[in-house]
Amino acid sequence: MKSAATAARRTPILVAIGANLPGPDGAPPLHTCQRAAVALDSLAGLRLVALSRWHRTAPDPPSDQPDYVNAVALLRGPADDPAALLAALHGIEASAGRRRSVANAARTLDLDLIAVGDLVRAAPDPVLPHPRAHLRDFVLLPLAEVAPDWVHPGLGRSVAALIAALAVRT
Repeated sequence: MKSAATAARRTPILVAIGANLPGPDGAPPLHTCQRAAVALDSLAGLRLVALSRWHRTAPDPPSDQPDYVNAVALLRGPADDPAALLAALHGIEASAGRRRSVANAARTLDLDLIAVGDLVRAAPDPVLPHPRAHLRDFVLLPLAEVAPDWVHPGLGRSVAALIAALAVRT
């Protein structure tokens, strides 16, 4: 039988990575996203165990913004404080020049905490799993690459079923 501490060290954590603007140093969005993946691996107690390929996606909702670069990272580690993890993600975003303005604005880096194990919570932040992850192909397609057996803990639906449902809607 595994101890609670062993189970906590192994909690799967899914983080979506995206950007569509150059970083403050002029780096292309892909480079900023690659640096973010390295930064995720350096967060205390967490290890990057898988990273999807990089996807190019149009802005959603459609706009005249540049296309995004998106991926999903699978981390493992302790998950006893999702709020602290979200704060760490926001710190990585800030170091990449992220400025929060209006919803769906272009950005130098976006790190979304998609899921922390089977945790379901409506409040406080972060809401888990991410409240719109199941509606976004730019999250689900790369997520399926790193966690093909993932089941949305709130909906009880597999990532494959969620992707199929998206295909029906479009």
